Amino acid sequence: MPKRPPKGEHGGTVMPKVNEAELGDDFSYIVRIADTDIDGLKPITYGLASVKGVGIRTSMMICKLSGIDGTRLGGHLSSDEQDQLRKAIDDYATNVPWWMVNRQRDLESNEDAHIIANEVGMTKDDDVARLAEIKTWRGMRHRSGHKVRGQRLRSNGRRGSALGVQRKK
Repeated sequence: MPKRPPKGEHGGTVMPKVNEAELGDDFSYIVRIADTDIDGLKPITYGLASVKGVGIRTSMMICKLSGIDGTRLGGHLSSDEQDQLRKAIDDYATNVPWWMVNRQRDLESNEDAHIIANEVGMTKDDDVARLAEIKTWRGMRHRSGHKVRGQRLRSNGRRGSALGVQRKK
């Protein structure tokens, strides 16, 4: 497991400062993986977390499956190592337990899958459209733009220009 970066003043993680003179000529500031630009100045574990559908724990597992040290900066990866990462991302759902994927027992295929990048948004939109089409409670709430999960409506979540009380003139 890669080391965790130190905690900052307010509890958030602090990425160590990188001396740009030590990076070298073959350093790439942006790495393109899974249709996402990854910051080359971050450790690859934290850089992969910028891909939609991949969190810190998933990125640690991807680094472990590909055999790459997660503490290395993303810009120091060679093209072969980047290909190993891409292959590990593609084969992720088949190499991890079912509880580590983000799409368990899909309704259409009845298989476990891990969706990333643009697929996340498209799948979510398809699910909401399916719920609205069969006129479930959640689907109707989505369609009408109301809160879906039972939150209070009377005094919270107001939007628009009708906030507060206006006096008569």
